[in-house]
Amino acid sequence: MKAIWIALAGLAVVAAGHAQAPLFDVVIRHGTIIDGSGNPRYNADIGIRNGFIMAIGDLENAVAPTLIDAAGLFVTPGFINIHSHASPDALPTALNMLTQGVTTEIFNADGNGPLDLAQQMTTLAAPGLAVNIGGYIGFNAVWQRVNGNADKRPTPGEIDQMRALIAKGLEQGAWGVSAGLDYKPGYFARTEEVIKIVDVARPARTNFTNHDRITPESNYSSKVGVTETVAIGQKAGLVPVVTHMKAQGLEQGTAGEILASMDQATRRGAYTAADAYPYLAGQSGLGSLIIPGWAQEGGRDAMLARFAVPAQRTRIITESEQAMTARFGGPQGVYLPRTQQELTAVMKEMNAGAGETIVRILETTGDPGAILRFGSEADLVKILQHPTTSMACDCGASTATRVHPRFHGSYPRVLGRYVREQQIMSWEDAIRKSSALPAATIGMIDRGLIAVGMAADLVVLDPATVIDRATYEEPALPSIGIRHVVVNGKIALSDGAATGVQGGRALMRGAGMPSRPMTAGAHRVVATSRAGVEGVTVTLNVSQRAGARAATGTFAITGGDRVQTITATAFGHLQVTDGWTSVTGRGTVNDGSERAFSVTIDRHDPSVPRGMDMLSVTLDGARSWRVLLDSRSLIVQ
Repeated sequence: MKAIWIALAGLAVVAAGHAQAPLFDVVIRHGTIIDGSGNPRYNADIGIRNGFIMAIGDLENAVAPTLIDAAGLFVTPGFINIHSHASPDALPTALNMLTQGVTTEIFNADGNGPLDLAQQMTTLAAPGLAVNIGGYIGFNAVWQRVNGNADKRPTPGEIDQMRALIAKGLEQGAWGVSAGLDYKPGYFARTEEVIKIVDVARPARTNFTNHDRITPESNYSSKVGVTETVAIGQKAGLVPVVTHMKAQGLEQGTAGEILASMDQATRRGAYTAADAYPYLAGQSGLGSLIIPGWAQEGGRDAMLARFAVPAQRTRIITESEQAMTARFGGPQGVYLPRTQQELTAVMKEMNAGAGETIVRILETTGDPGAILRFGSEADLVKILQHPTTSMACDCGASTATRVHPRFHGSYPRVLGRYVREQQIMSWEDAIRKSSALPAATIGMIDRGLIAVGMAADLVVLDPATVIDRATYEEPALPSIGIRHVVVNGKIALSDGAATGVQGGRALMRGAGMPSRPMTAGAHRVVATSRAGVEGVTVTLNVSQRAGARAATGTFAITGGDRVQTITATAFGHLQVTDGWTSVTGRGTVNDGSERAFSVTIDRHDPSVPRGMDMLSVTLDGARSWRVLLDSRSLIVQ
């Protein structure tokens, strides 16, 4: 295999006798690009400057202080984990995520997390970040703050308080509303109450991602849980996302039916998506999904008090064993990573039944983590193959060693096991599901694709060797085959080793970033030439054929005291959805320099008067200006 090398600053330039300033900060040469769109791979070089992709093509003569030889390797967008449970103390290094190719993590999954998102991002970013971070606003956290841990109905005033907390989180840049209706106390919220609360997010055109509620009343049905998630999203005007999707327990073998119901919702006009990880077991607190909801009401102290009442203890044990059988196939479906024991082994030690053993563990050691086996390989394959399923590991940056193997192996496991070995999907589709699809699902516009003007979050991987090595017995074994990782133009992983460079940023969702389906497989066009407020003139006439690597056309903006003149010199990908379009590129500005730009025109921005569009422009990733435009002459298709 050909060696991979990086030429450090000065050496390559001086040896070549060049005195001029470098054209790029980093050039990746000779790689095979899989750009995240799902389009076929191609061979080209990539030039990076100031944290953005500035050129794609033959850059053999380009000058840069850092050169990466990617001959024989794939170059892909950085992977976006939209279901993260990262540990804050691991984010400055994030080695277990970088060795999986992850460059962005979205926190507060399953409805949890702080309610002051701005403060959370500031605190997490303070020690430096090896990867990008972002956050949801959590429904469960909002419910608990206002309604507590009791199974009681909120008053209209409390509903309004919860709506206000959701709205605040979105104003602070949340990438959607997350929920874990299978976890207490969110479990106690009725479907119509959830809809009333999250409906406040409708104008944001974002997503509702939910750990489906699996209840004894539904006979622990995954199908019923997915139906509820889709109904909440549809009725609240949000994109429903079935998070870490599965067909578990008694319903193994029904993934095709569940996916078909999601497709039906999409055809009805409620675009529905999912995420999944490539394992047949999950991880949660031992009691969270096994101890019945009524027994957990009021929190841990109230639960322990019920354990102490003989009649209640007997009922709890019976119902816990019923849940265990229906969801995880009985006690043989439970493994305790902290002590590296099967539950069945602990039962023998305690000379007790499954339910009694779990109650005793919860009484004496808190609520330890448990590996919970739930599904079938055939179901998992169907879920991974579905066109709207993003790869998301339900893991995050961590230094722990007794965890689920997904914390070290998820993305390389998809690529090595399911793509290279089993060939259940193409490399192009697997990369799309790890990058551009999750970006579109949560509303990102400048990541997830290799295109001019996109942020330079990139992975260089070896398709012949990439694979996971972590197991349930040795869950911290690192994956192999991820050779280099670039985060915002900075080399974070070099030849499989962390560099210590902290190129990550806290990413906030802003106006004009709707959750949406991908459109790379369709011909799309945007055309307008208009005068806006403050003397601004905009011309945007861009199209991209289905399957094309980049858009073509013209873009120019001039006029006004606070608006720089920009003339596009190259385009990236054109993205469109109802009344909205966005394109990235490279353009010349007032001082003659070339900068990365993104431009968005949005008819449905909630702050825009009827009959107007909002034009948003960024230069090198910094919001530069927003301009109101008359919408009558805009064509988007």
